[in-house]
Amino acid sequence: MSLLRRKPDTEATADAAETTDSKGIGGLQTSFSRLVATGGVIGIGTGIAAIMGSQDVAAWIMGIVVAGVSVLLAAVVWSSRSL
Repeated sequence: MSLLRRKPDTEATADAAETTDSKGIGGLQTSFSRLVATGGVIGIGTGIAAIMGSQDVAAWIMGIVVAGVSVLLAAVVWSSRSL
């Protein structure tokens, strides 16, 4: 029944410290990934606006389309658990 034994306090403290250190690096990586993904959303919106602008679409329609796509993509990026 060695699986049911409690760890001594020194081992539990070492495990907690290791988990805390790894979360610090993971948090930085997550922030950087979301920043890059947000830049991608801005780039996609800019591309859509450029294509629609070259097709002589009214400015207000471009604004609505780009804003809607940007909000949708940003929601997907920021709700993702893998980022």
